[in-house]
Amino acid sequence: QVQFVESGGGLVQPGGSLRLSCAASGRFFSGYNMAWYRQASETQREFVARITTNGITSYADFVKGRFTISRDNAKNTVFLQMNSLKPEDTAVYYCLGEGVNWGQGTQVTVSS
Repeated sequence: QVQFVESGGGLVQPGGSLRLSCAASGRFFSGYNMAWYRQASETQREFVARITTNGITSYADFVKGRFTISRDNAKNTVFLQMNSLKPEDTAVYYCLGEGVNWGQGTQVTVSS
C-alpha cells in the first residue's frame, strides 16, 4: 500500500511561514489527486487545499492568498507553503492521496 509521510511542521510565530512536505512511496504518485487537511484540538478534520494530477489547485477560503499547494512528481512529493500564519492555523496537518491513503500528520503550532 502507498504510504505518505509528512514533514516540515513546527513552532512558528504569528506572521511567519512554514513549508510542509508529503512524500509518497511507490511509483504511481503522478496519478493521484493530492490534498491537505488539518485538525485542531477537539474539532473535525477540515479541507485546506487540493491539487489534481494536472496541477489544478483549489483552497479553503480561510487560506486563500496565504497558502500554496504544489507538487513535484519527479520527487513523489506534494508541498504546502504556508505564509502569514495565524494562531488559528494551529493544527495537525495531514496529506491525503485521494482514494489511496492518509499520512500520519505533522503538528503546526503558531504562537508567540
